Amino acid sequence: MTIIPTRKSIFMLAVFSAGLGLVTLTSAATEAAEKPAIEVITHAGAGGGTDVNSRMMMLRGRRTLKQDMVVVNKRGGGGASAMNYFMSRPVDGNTIMTFTVGHAITMSKGKTKLKVSDMAPLARGTNDPQILMVNCKTSPYKTPENFVAGMKKGDKLKFGGTQTGTIDHITVFLWAKRLGVPMPTYLSFKGGGELATQLVAGSIDVGTLNLSEAAAPVEAGDICPLVILGEAGMGPIPKAKTAKALGIDLVLSTTRGFVTHAGVDPARRAELEKGIAKAMQHSMYQAYLKNSGLDDTSPQPSGPWGKQIKFMVGEFGPALKEMGLIK
Repeated sequence: MTIIPTRKSIFMLAVFSAGLGLVTLTSAATEAAEKPAIEVITHAGAGGGTDVNSRMMMLRGRRTLKQDMVVVNKRGGGGASAMNYFMSRPVDGNTIMTFTVGHAITMSKGKTKLKVSDMAPLARGTNDPQILMVNCKTSPYKTPENFVAGMKKGDKLKFGGTQTGTIDHITVFLWAKRLGVPMPTYLSFKGGGELATQLVAGSIDVGTLNLSEAAAPVEAGDICPLVILGEAGMGPIPKAKTAKALGIDLVLSTTRGFVTHAGVDPARRAELEKGIAKAMQHSMYQAYLKNSGLDDTSPQPSGPWGKQIKFMVGEFGPALKEMGLIK
């Protein structure tokens, strides 16, 4: 399996591709200048994962939509600032927000007045399934089935994830709930790199990771992925099985996609969706996915993306309440 490049290398790919994009956009510049620029709102600073994802879509999006696009970074509140700004913009089809799993959690916590019904999904851009991984050398679980059986019989395990109240934390809670067992001990770490290191060191029994976060130790045979909380298996980790294949109905991912206002004219929404989808089919966006450890199943149309948004917000609120993280 190929080691996944760092965030810095992905950002540099975006910068390099942007330079190429400027060369190819000359013929469309006049037509684009006649229309107002589309604001693409992100909650991340320059170089952050969501910012890079937005810019990679925009490279060809400007061309497919024949309209300029500009990033508007609104940081703060776990996406609350971006969502509040989105709500303040005209409902004219010239505003797009990059919506993430973090936004869904912030909505579930009631930190913004934005509702699912206020948004019209356009397309999903990236999807990185949550994966439950163990230490290959020290874990007693050698197969996904062994792992599930062990938890069901009451094995006391220490799970690790990034921070509290995050997708990792919620994943551990929902996984245990689906199995009908109490919430395991959960230890939080600053990031995926530290989490993977601690799993190798034996500080935890199970790590809640994305493949991109643990590519090097997985390739080295130090970490073994067991359960993929995705719709399908993953080529680089053929021994891991989806939760659904194990009879457990749970699909959770670190995900990003694009939405506009619900009140936008349907014809304009269709135009935006078509243009964004075509932009993400381009080789530059596909190269970005590959370099991020993702594949061409990440981009999805508005239908599946809208269902995923509703599922996330619908699941996260009750889960966070049961976890005692919100009232």
